[in-house]
Amino acid sequence: MTQIIVPTLGESVSEATVATWLKKEGDTVALDEPIVELETDKVTLEVNSPVAGTITSIVVAEGEDVEVGALLGEIGAEGAAASPAPAKAADAVKQEAPVANASDDDEAHKLSPAVMKIVSDNNLDASAIPASGRDGRLTKEDVLNFMEGGSKAPAQSEAKSEPVAPKSAPAQTASVDNGAREERVRMSKLRQVIAKRLKGAQETAAILTTFNEVDMGAIMALRKEYQESFVKKHDVKLGFMSFFVKAAVQALKEFPAVNAEIDGDEIIYKNYYDIGIAVSTPNGLIVPVIRDCDKKSMAQIEKDIIDVGTRARDGKVSMDEMQGGTFTVTNGGIFGSLMSTPILNAPQSAILGMHKIQQRPMVMPNGSIEARPMMYLAMSYDHRIIDGKESVTFLVKIKDALEDPQRLLLDI
Repeated sequence: MTQIIVPTLGESVSEATVATWLKKEGDTVALDEPIVELETDKVTLEVNSPVAGTITSIVVAEGEDVEVGALLGEIGAEGAAASPAPAKAADAVKQEAPVANASDDDEAHKLSPAVMKIVSDNNLDASAIPASGRDGRLTKEDVLNFMEGGSKAPAQSEAKSEPVAPKSAPAQTASVDNGAREERVRMSKLRQVIAKRLKGAQETAAILTTFNEVDMGAIMALRKEYQESFVKKHDVKLGFMSFFVKAAVQALKEFPAVNAEIDGDEIIYKNYYDIGIAVSTPNGLIVPVIRDCDKKSMAQIEKDIIDVGTRARDGKVSMDEMQGGTFTVTNGGIFGSLMSTPILNAPQSAILGMHKIQQRPMVMPNGSIEARPMMYLAMSYDHRIIDGKESVTFLVKIKDALEDPQRLLLDI
């Protein structure tokens, strides 16, 4: 019998949630075939079968939290029968680690090892805690909410209630039952961490935002003139993002505080330029990192952005690719945003926001008025480390480089 174990999840990540079992008990699996998806606070990853055989038991249900090294299930020789009663596996785990004050009703809660430890350590009665997990399972969040005295998890029947559309629209009454018109869904691990990190960034850093606008005409003309030759040589299109990344790197070299971070009462200056590119995925916004952008050509940056963006949306980005960025670029313009104030990607000290390109009437140096393709730029920064003058001058540096792209090629 071969055990299915939670693998090492990456630096500083010790816990995951079982998102989806791709196989069920009794299914045959090949060597390295994906069998279960785990969701961490950064990415969704697949656990592959360590051997060829048959899934004989699954001991952790979807929606439960697991730690690195925890047992997920077992694989027997091909043709082996599945465990007749999966609940027995949970019973065996509970017998190995008895829970203080746990009643006979614990079987209904199906405690995972992580939940069991919290219940035992805090001398809690598991049967008294409302459960919101699948099949009435008690989750880690249920226990923590119960201990904090916060909002209690809904009863399982309420949690699974489906919205029902009325056949006709009755007259509005003073008292309306919203139970059938609402759906309560547990936040994913990624969404929970996104919420905590964004709120934490606001509470920790002194965030300010400075704005400017850039005439994108020169870049658009350059792309139009050289796009065909660029594609033939590099097998990738010349997009806008590589210009912004190169302009940001150039400005970061001139203003090292923008590429630094605060650690306690010290400032860590980075002499490398790893640029985070915000990517929207079905599970939330993640920021994979393009390494050493100062050493890469625009073609290579374009290829890296396409590669990491595609894999991010498919949940295939590794933990290492999510760590260690020094500055972030986010593009709300692809969704039609005209202006925004991006939030810092902690512990970084600044983030650049791109927006929609829109034709606007502009007064030219000779006094004439022309319709120009303009984009608003926004740079949010930590005022604890970056002064106002630095932030404004930094953004002007990026504007100048984008409006005269030859500056990027000549590094001036």
